[in-house]
Amino acid sequence: MSKFTNQGGLLCRPEVEMIVIPTEIPEVLIIEPQVFGDERGFFLESFNQSSFSEKTGLNVSFVQDNHSRSVRNVLRGLHYQISQPQGKLVRVVVGAVLDVAVDMRRGSPTFGKWDSCLLSAENKRQLWVPPGMAHGFLVVSDVAEVLYKATDYYAPQYERSLRWDDPDLAIAWNLEAPPILSAKDKAAALFRDAEVYT
Repeated sequence: MSKFTNQGGLLCRPEVEMIVIPTEIPEVLIIEPQVFGDERGFFLESFNQSSFSEKTGLNVSFVQDNHSRSVRNVLRGLHYQISQPQGKLVRVVVGAVLDVAVDMRRGSPTFGKWDSCLLSAENKRQLWVPPGMAHGFLVVSDVAEVLYKATDYYAPQYERSLRWDDPDLAIAWNLEAPPILSAKDKAAALFRDAEVYT
């Protein structure tokens, strides 16, 4: 007999358990949550402290939740806080983004390396971006809404911006048109001139 579970009023068979996928920067993790669905829709736990700790081996505490809405070709980033560095658990609830993390830790074997992941409302993936990374995303749908949890508070006095098109990083954004940038991101530093974590 098939095993069914009741989650959020949905009597259904779970597709998979929560899966954690390492990236080329080992501390950056792709999270695939357990999704329960039937003909009415779906239910998932977007965050469960116990499951997250068990599957990732991390004991983190989140203090702030953020929500942004952006239109196609908006590129936000690459941002980091040189003090009060933030770990971020990022997901998309509307549309899709290419999410990017850059290792800014000078002593790391992956210093100056980047990795990316497509996050979408459809695939329901999340990206864990640990402290010590610069983070940004490009909207690849007509509109996207991004939610992320942060391990430390936003501190504008410590915020730094890294150029999205830095030639040394050579991030593969796969742009279809020139990105839409904030004034701050247009004035961002090159990687070779940027403040880094030591």
